[in-house]
Amino acid sequence: MLTESVRAKIDEQIDRTIHLIGLLPEHTGPWPVGELLGHFSDCLAGFCAVLYRAHPEELAHFESLRSLPVNQACTPEAACRSIATYRTHIDHAFDLLGDSDLGRRLSTIFVPEGETVLTLLLGNLEHLINHKHQLFTYLKLMGVAVGTPDLYQFRG
Repeated sequence: MLTESVRAKIDEQIDRTIHLIGLLPEHTGPWPVGELLGHFSDCLAGFCAVLYRAHPEELAHFESLRSLPVNQACTPEAACRSIATYRTHIDHAFDLLGDSDLGRRLSTIFVPEGETVLTLLLGNLEHLINHKHQLFTYLKLMGVAVGTPDLYQFRG
């Protein structure tokens, strides 16, 4: 199933992000890491918004996510708790998503005529991956020994 492939890739990126957060030194100095950590919630909220729009009745409880803070500086522990909350919701939504949903068009603020669910999910995946790499770069600049295995989950 295509949806399972998309779901697995999103889950993999969340895992790598949590892994990188765990590598942060206790004292990060002047780096704006707290702001980046708070932005990961916004990245994951984007997935939830798309998934909610794909199945609004079944995912009506996703409305409660709007009250959660995003884009606010936070600690690594708070970021991981927030990521876990969004991850649970994303997993639940993917249980409802089928391959036929991926081709459905949803209107957006930016594209009123709509984009496919797959395009919207991939856009949110790109957003998450870009900020995961930003955290990787911060870690390198802080002198943390990170490498390719910290960024990617290798198969086989």
